[in-house]
Amino acid sequence: MSLSFPSAEWAAELQRQLDGSAAYAAAAATWTYGPVALVVRAAPALGLTEPVGVHLDVERGRCREVRVVDLAQAERAPFCILGAYDRWKALLKREVDPMKALLQGKLELKGQMTVIVRYVGASKALVECAARVPTRFLDDA
Repeated sequence: MSLSFPSAEWAAELQRQLDGSAAYAAAAATWTYGPVALVVRAAPALGLTEPVGVHLDVERGRCREVRVVDLAQAERAPFCILGAYDRWKALLKREVDPMKALLQGKLELKGQMTVIVRYVGASKALVECAARVPTRFLDDA
C-alpha cells in the first residue's frame, strides 16, 4: 500500500524506516543540533493549498518523533528545509542528491549550512529511508 506524500501516515512510516536504519543511526550518531523540518511549499494545483511540514525530532542517530506540522511550527525547528513539491518528489525518487539540491538552491535551508555539510552522510541516509517509504505522489495518475 502506497502512502500519500505528505501525510501523517507517510511521516509515521518515515519514522519506522529511520528507527530501523543502522546506516542512519551510525551517520547521525553525533547529531545534537535539534529537530529538522522538511517543508513542501503550497501547490494548489495538487490540492496543497498551504505549505506542509514534516517535523523530525532527531538526536544522536535516533528519531524520537515525526509529525506533520504547519509552516509556522516547521520554521521553529533549528533546521528547516523548504522546497517545491516536484523537488521533494525528485529527492524521494533518488533523482537528486540532497546536498547538491541545497547547494544549487533547489531546496532552501533555514539554519546553519556549516552544520548540515558536516552531516552529509546522515542527510543521504535520511533520504534513503524516505525513499523506502512506499509513496503515492499527488501528481501521479
